[in-house]
Amino acid sequence: MARERRSGGRRGKSSRSGGSIEQLPWSKVKNTCPPFELLNPEQMDQLHATSMRILSEAGIRVMGENVMEIFEAAGAIVDRDTKTIRIDESIVAAALETVPRTFTLTARNRAKRITLGGDNVTFGLVAGPPNVHDCVNGRRQGNLTDYQNFIKLAHHFNAIHLIGNQVTAPLELPANNRHLDTYLANLTCSDLSFHCTAIGRGRALDGINMMAISRSQAPEQLKGDPGVITIISVNSPRLFDDAMGDGLIAMAEYGQPVTVTPFTLMGAMTPVTLPAALAQQNAEALFGVVLTQLVTPGTPVMYGSFTSNVDMRSGAPAFGTPENAKANIAGGQLARRYGIPYRTSNANASNAVDLQAAYETMMATWGAVLGGANTVYHAAGWLEGGLTASYEKFILDVEIIQNMIEFLKPMNFDADELGFDAIQSVPSGGHFFGAEHTMARYESAFYQPMLSDWQNYENWEAAGSKDALQRATGLWQQALRDYEEPAMDPAIREELDAYAARRREEIGAGEP
Repeated sequence: MARERRSGGRRGKSSRSGGSIEQLPWSKVKNTCPPFELLNPEQMDQLHATSMRILSEAGIRVMGENVMEIFEAAGAIVDRDTKTIRIDESIVAAALETVPRTFTLTARNRAKRITLGGDNVTFGLVAGPPNVHDCVNGRRQGNLTDYQNFIKLAHHFNAIHLIGNQVTAPLELPANNRHLDTYLANLTCSDLSFHCTAIGRGRALDGINMMAISRSQAPEQLKGDPGVITIISVNSPRLFDDAMGDGLIAMAEYGQPVTVTPFTLMGAMTPVTLPAALAQQNAEALFGVVLTQLVTPGTPVMYGSFTSNVDMRSGAPAFGTPENAKANIAGGQLARRYGIPYRTSNANASNAVDLQAAYETMMATWGAVLGGANTVYHAAGWLEGGLTASYEKFILDVEIIQNMIEFLKPMNFDADELGFDAIQSVPSGGHFFGAEHTMARYESAFYQPMLSDWQNYENWEAAGSKDALQRATGLWQQALRDYEEPAMDPAIREELDAYAARRREEIGAGEP
């Protein structure tokens, strides 16, 4: 056992890259702790009842005729003059009967398959910022080189399980086809599953087709073994646009997972009270969940929560707040009530990688984990309220994620771990530094951070007095130097390039 611990331990060099930054090995993370129950059963019933009233009385406005037709066929009340759909609880209940409680997401590297739902926890790369920042080159617009660098970092660090939708937008590329370049980067710079954009049917199908090519399969073969996921962002309050509807329908037709996430900021997109925000979030999320099942019963779907508040003095979004942490926990309770896998986030509102960024992220991460999140989206790299993808923040977040992964590991209570013989072997008033029990475990007994510096002051000063931000800069630079591109069959790479080239021409000719 001692030899096993010394050779393997809790840390290990990156199994992906062979790099010199030591980190936790790739693993499937489980949260076996009982989820925190913030709301009592009566409060949960009140939330559910209010959500049903929102759906049946106030309704959801939709912009797509195809969505209206689908709901009308299911018995919903569709007002085409106002484009409002009203559904009663029976339609919701029928849809929930076919929602899978868990599902898998298989990347081109099948060893990186992840399970969503149950007690499984995954952490995803930041998605969507138009800007990037690092302490060497400063703040700048998103571009393809930085995009590729972030995908390389996500591949290099084992704590990241999933690539989000465009970690930063490569703004130098045409808006109507840049998704093809980002999908190529996802598939060539890493071997992870990724979130494809569902703004319209074409972008969703491109993600499905390119993942299928990377796995040497036809797109239809992904129906029983999904490879990509998407997020449908409801335009709160109570608006479902036509492009998102088209993307959702395409994903559901091919059996690819859909995460329905209302963007509910208290004081702006919802009332200022948390119960009202949760009721609205719940109604909007359930509306999208129902649509997935009306298109294809059994489509994997996630319940998305992104409820926080605004700064009432400026109107700016605030994240990592006590209200945000409560919403993360309550969102998990609602998802479990309906038997739906749960997605939330651990965002922050800081404009710099500083103390605020750290404590807001940690506050939100605890809310997500206590709430039983199956996916923590935007888990690494989010800065400036989601407007910037930060290299240094990515490193800080990986450290936070690794701390959480280590915290979630169950304790072993066998006789050797309880250590009675070790306790008895050391005389009263002695110490355990040289004890056999200690010597057999000293290299792997505790989590060893990659970013924190535990030296005493004198040694820290002699080493250059670098703070965590400076150390983070060195770590992302080292990781990019150590990065090794995952192997890909040249024939598959050629097929991917050809697909992207063909689609660029079709999109340029006006096709979706």
